[in-house]
Amino acid sequence: MQVNSEPITRQDPTRPDVPAQRGAAVVGHQLSAGDAEKAAALRKMKLLALGLLIAMAVIFVFAFALQKEYPWLQYVRAAAEGGMVGALADWFAVTALFKYPMGIKIPHTAIIPRRKDQIGASLGEFVETNFLSEQVVQDKLASVNIAREAGEWLSGPGGAERVAKEGAAVIRGAFKVLNDDDVQAVIEGMVRKHLLAPPWGPPVGRMAERIFADGHHHKLVDLLVDRAADWVDDNHETVSRLVSDRSPAWVPQFVDGLVGDKVYVEILKFTRAVQSDPNHQVRQQIDKYLTDLAQDLQHDPAMIARAEEIKAQVLGDPEVRELASRTWGTVKNALLTAVDDPDSELTVKFKAAVRDFGSRLVNDAELAGKVNAWIGDAAGYLVRTYRSDIAGVITDTVARWDAEETSQKIELQVGKDLQFIRINGTVVGSLAGLAIFSAAHLVFG
Repeated sequence: MQVNSEPITRQDPTRPDVPAQRGAAVVGHQLSAGDAEKAAALRKMKLLALGLLIAMAVIFVFAFALQKEYPWLQYVRAAAEGGMVGALADWFAVTALFKYPMGIKIPHTAIIPRRKDQIGASLGEFVETNFLSEQVVQDKLASVNIAREAGEWLSGPGGAERVAKEGAAVIRGAFKVLNDDDVQAVIEGMVRKHLLAPPWGPPVGRMAERIFADGHHHKLVDLLVDRAADWVDDNHETVSRLVSDRSPAWVPQFVDGLVGDKVYVEILKFTRAVQSDPNHQVRQQIDKYLTDLAQDLQHDPAMIARAEEIKAQVLGDPEVRELASRTWGTVKNALLTAVDDPDSELTVKFKAAVRDFGSRLVNDAELAGKVNAWIGDAAGYLVRTYRSDIAGVITDTVARWDAEETSQKIELQVGKDLQFIRINGTVVGSLAGLAIFSAAHLVFG
């Protein structure tokens, strides 16, 4: 079988005036280094097989011509004759796989070019049935112990750095693809749906009720009382002036001073009493007021309506849009700054978390088992759901190949081994011819 040395042309759709050439195996491309090496080995094997056939023919001619003078050459002739028959028969068989022998369209030849699509479909079905089996994939994954392998890589040198580097590239790419206006619109929509649309009164009232019931507000009340007492203590003149400013004009000034001092002293005593007594009546009244406020926020329609008015005033349309813009801008800038700096706190903590997770996968058998089970289930689901689509890639790819190109691709991969069939056919044919002739000579004399 000979490699077709003539270039096969196909019209280039981008340049209708120039035909596109292809080599022995790949259309429109030069042979790769590996394919070129295989092509050279194939040519050598073909020459060797052809050389044996020619050698058998030469031996046959001489043996046939001299067998009457030298009777023992009959055995040589029979061996050479059998070798030629075997070589020619196997040449025909091998050639018939890839092309029409000598260009003659003999039935059941050029099998691969004619049945390319059926071969692709059969190959896809074979892969789907025997390789894309859920049990086969899960057994293979279980034997590999992916969790431990991944853990050793993540916890080892360079693993966390590689994950951080690739993650940073993904984040940068995502920010380039995302449109700021679209993201801000999504954030604004989420704020309106989840923050503004529901009434604030009942949830705020329930949260406040829990806070007041547990006494978490007492520290805030203590802070306010302390600040009030400190202010009164530091503002004697202010209190006196306020009393004097509000007294009648006919009251003597010294009386204003006495009244102001008295008022200041009483206010100071009152604030100190509230400050020092955790059960003071004022504190109790504050607790009662806050508790009633929490109940009103939940159940009083008027209070709920007031809460909605406050919400509308605080978060109107301009405020919501500005909030969405600031939120996205802050998140985006913070992430880009962090991922671009290998020493940023986010990057350092991310690498540490990756290494810690890798160490846990190596040392925590229970966690590794869960991860392996999850990977196995995920792979099983993918195979179970998409096995036909995955195998279809093989069928569709072969279907897109040119018939002659397909034949050449396959011949390039297995042709060298097939030439051994021709060589073996020559040898076996020689031995068979010799054996048949010898047996016939012994039987019939």
